[in-house]
Amino acid sequence: MIQVTPSIAIDESEISEEFVRAAGPGGQNVNKVSTAVQLRFDVLHSPALPEDVRARLIRLAGKRMTDEGVIVILAKQHRTQLQNRAEATTQLIELIRRAADKPKPRHKTRPTLASKQRRLEGKKQRSEIKQTRTRRPRPDE
Repeated sequence: MIQVTPSIAIDESEISEEFVRAAGPGGQNVNKVSTAVQLRFDVLHSPALPEDVRARLIRLAGKRMTDEGVIVILAKQHRTQLQNRAEATTQLIELIRRAADKPKPRHKTRPTLASKQRRLEGKKQRSEIKQTRTRRPRPDE
């Protein structure tokens, strides 16, 4: 079990990993050894996720989410499979933790009387500036 938050724990059997060849540092080793990790986690069918977390996770995942509801994380920064596995797992856990944070509800506020007066005063000043700018002097002035 991977403990994500105190209330959310994911069974390791829900996560599948596939090793693929990666580009980048490593010389000939990169061409021979599959060190990059493709981690897959089925969000839609996971029993470990509450519905509200699942909905936020789908929104947060963005282009990492497939049409079938599977998050695919590719980790290829490091030269070893072990480091890339740890990196991919860390990314998934961080994504789920961000989804588990409930957003603060927004409370409606009203502008104060002073702020309304400042706004109107600013509008008056701006109006006066524009009036003096566009007005042509009359012949009798």
